[in-house]
Amino acid sequence: MTDPNAIQPSALDQLPDRDPEETAEWQASLDAVAKAAGPHRAAYLMRRTLERAEAGGIALPKLLETDYVNTIPTAAEPSVPGDEEMERKITAWNRWNAAAMVTRGSKYGVGGHIATFASAAWLYETGFNHFFKGKEADGSGDQLYIQGHASPGIYARAFLDGRLNETHLDNFRQEAGGNGLPSYPHPRRLPWLWEFPTVSMGLGPLSAIYQARFNRYLTNRGIKDVSSSHVWAFLGDGEMDEPESTAALALAAREELDNLTFVINCNLQRLDGPVRANFKIVQELEAQFRGAGWNVIKTLWGSAWDELFQLDTTGALVRRLREVPDAQVQTYQTRDAAYIREDFFGKDPALVEMAKLLSDDKILECFHLSRGGHEARKVYAAYKAAVEFKGAPTVILAQTVKGHTLGEGFASKNANHQMKKLTVDEFKTMRDLLELPIRDSDFVDGVVPYGHPGADAPEVRYLQERRAALGGPAPARRTHALAPLPAPAEKAFASFDKGSGSQNVATTMAFVRLVKDLVRDKETGKRWVPIVPDEARTFGMESLFPSLGIYSPKGQTYEPVDRDQLMYYKEARNGQILNEGITEAGSMADFIAASTSYATHGEAMIPFYIFYSMFGWQRTADQMWQLGDQLGRGFLVGATAGRTTLTGEGLQHADGHSPVIAATNPAALTYDPAFAYEIAVIVKDGLRRMYGEAAPGEDPDVFYYLTVYNEPLPQPAKPQGLGIDEGIVKGLYRFNTAESAGLTPAANAPRIQLLGSGTAIHWTLQAQKLLAEDWGVAADVWSATSWTELRRDALEADAALLRGEERVPFVRQALQGAEGPVLAVSDYMRQVPDQIAQWVEQDWSSLGADGFGLSDTREAARRHFGVDAPSVVVAALAQLARRGEVKATAVKEAREKYGL
Repeated sequence: MTDPNAIQPSALDQLPDRDPEETAEWQASLDAVAKAAGPHRAAYLMRRTLERAEAGGIALPKLLETDYVNTIPTAAEPSVPGDEEMERKITAWNRWNAAAMVTRGSKYGVGGHIATFASAAWLYETGFNHFFKGKEADGSGDQLYIQGHASPGIYARAFLDGRLNETHLDNFRQEAGGNGLPSYPHPRRLPWLWEFPTVSMGLGPLSAIYQARFNRYLTNRGIKDVSSSHVWAFLGDGEMDEPESTAALALAAREELDNLTFVINCNLQRLDGPVRANFKIVQELEAQFRGAGWNVIKTLWGSAWDELFQLDTTGALVRRLREVPDAQVQTYQTRDAAYIREDFFGKDPALVEMAKLLSDDKILECFHLSRGGHEARKVYAAYKAAVEFKGAPTVILAQTVKGHTLGEGFASKNANHQMKKLTVDEFKTMRDLLELPIRDSDFVDGVVPYGHPGADAPEVRYLQERRAALGGPAPARRTHALAPLPAPAEKAFASFDKGSGSQNVATTMAFVRLVKDLVRDKETGKRWVPIVPDEARTFGMESLFPSLGIYSPKGQTYEPVDRDQLMYYKEARNGQILNEGITEAGSMADFIAASTSYATHGEAMIPFYIFYSMFGWQRTADQMWQLGDQLGRGFLVGATAGRTTLTGEGLQHADGHSPVIAATNPAALTYDPAFAYEIAVIVKDGLRRMYGEAAPGEDPDVFYYLTVYNEPLPQPAKPQGLGIDEGIVKGLYRFNTAESAGLTPAANAPRIQLLGSGTAIHWTLQAQKLLAEDWGVAADVWSATSWTELRRDALEADAALLRGEERVPFVRQALQGAEGPVLAVSDYMRQVPDQIAQWVEQDWSSLGADGFGLSDTREAARRHFGVDAPSVVVAALAQLARRGEVKATAVKEAREKYGL
């Protein structure tokens, strides 16, 4: 049996020891210190030695954890420039109004959060007063990712600044009547203030990393120099449990994003209780971030603790702080001095002696009030160190008390996240603590008043002067008056009109070919941002590697293995392609940053993100909502789409539902094009709407979702006639009739309308021929490029009718006069085409690929789901038989004929 106390072999045992005697002396010295001064002293010396080695550039593994003390000692803290007393008053007003706003709104039952901003007030105020650059600063100013639950404090500051009034505050979470404030940072709801939606937890930190990375991308590509912009992300310690919160830490360190700072508000509480009841979340996060390569700054204790640390000559205090679990620290916050003396100090004789030197007031000051995140000087020191650190991103772990200054009923209580109001007496206690000039008589009928010192008050002038010096108000979203981007040359789109002739081309390849032409455009080509999650070769995009280059901040420091080939793997500092590796979440964060660059940086970029359709909306639909909230623009492309086109991959790769999920997003325009020329028309119109001249009533703040297929098929020429482009954009047009297809049906032949989308139109075309040749039925084939857009248009028409306006849905207009019933066919579940059923005047039926996917050939999969051409024929005959237009026996005969 192995002795657990025996010295275990290490990696160093694999290396020759050139001086074993010297090694033995070092080991003996360590043993002697441990024996004479104790293991704690030995550990202390080892940590200090490792820190010295790291500072000296000696290659050693980094310490993943440091003591549970501030990283920046008190003696090294810089003084805070400006007027600290004035900043205290500003913070007091903001604390008051944040609590008043939520409390006043609680009578309407709209909710709100008080405790989060109460804990984080100084984290924000110090930044606003000294660090956060506004839009008038160099570059594009800073980008601020505000913790969603802290929004009342941001509104309170905007009120003090004069950007909001009392009516706005009284309409917090009451937006329907106008002048309302959204619950959280929602750019779509308050586009002049909020830049980044953050309250879907985990997406803020992920997006902040990719925003900082995109800033470097813009600079390195020469689009705009935003090297002076800094990205700040304010996060909760509980939020860090979301996998997205830490998904890209290694990327940020690998690319040395020192333009990025995370500020994690470590109030040790999540929604229901402690974040790490039996452990220490700060230490866990420190190890996680240090291990990923980040610079870590811990700001844990306030100045009241300085005396205690000076008394800690044995290290007993530091040891005790390391071992006390977070839930117990929370308990100390609510207990008296006697309890703390017994439970905290009573565990170690050295601490018992220390406690004798401390008054009860001193103990309560330390354990109830004094946290690093509540002192401007501590926070300023951390922020200054963060922005001055080079070569890696920084995370600041700031310890606070949730509900700080709100009274004993709030501070550190497990339920404080759900507590929405203070009583009048609690407000009066808070007023006295904050030293605010609010009179008892200001509480009229028990309603807490808002507090404002006046537009010309010293506090307001100071706040505005500080913001002016830093480049203007913050947070703020700037809607730039950008000139429309010039339309690309028409030939890039028109080249698809003639079709592919005898060549089979997948629509995925058609889209890639279109993009290859568009990125060559002299005016707009450089603004395309191709994004791909390590599947460029799958989608036939490898030809873009040598011409556009793959973005890498270090360029290419190696000779690629395929350098002698035409389409070699080329990385470049000014590369245009963002090839993110296997991360749909990271790719979506890229897309969000690029798609909102028109607002964030005043530079319109045109991102397209191509991905396995199954792994787009299904995995990252939450980020698509974030994209819509942030008013992003661009093209999402779900490749290898449909439930039956990706043969052999099976259940998890068979997408039969992404258009359903996409249809739930109001900002997503979802298209399922069947042919290459349709893709060209849709992309051309999308560029016009999002980046050119939007038509009256059109919202340019949308994004397009196109599904494309990996099945090589003939691409027909674009039909001639009026209204084809309009039909493609609006969602439906007649591709052919039985007559134009050369099928010459009898004059009195039964007729049916076949609607197909995406790859399914090829089965409908086959069925059209079988119906004519085998059953004497005339079928017209329609291409339904967007079931969702047809439905939205119909819903708008319904709403118009309720307003007394006469309007006919486009789908009804298009099908008006079309003979016979309608049969819709899709490679998606029937729910997709059934979106428009209620607006179709003809008899309606549909076919789709409902259920789980399976591994087999395309033909077998389509037969399994009942959507292949013979299945379409049988379904068409069944519709006609119900109408008495074909023999009832025809359905059975067809099933037998085709072996169904």
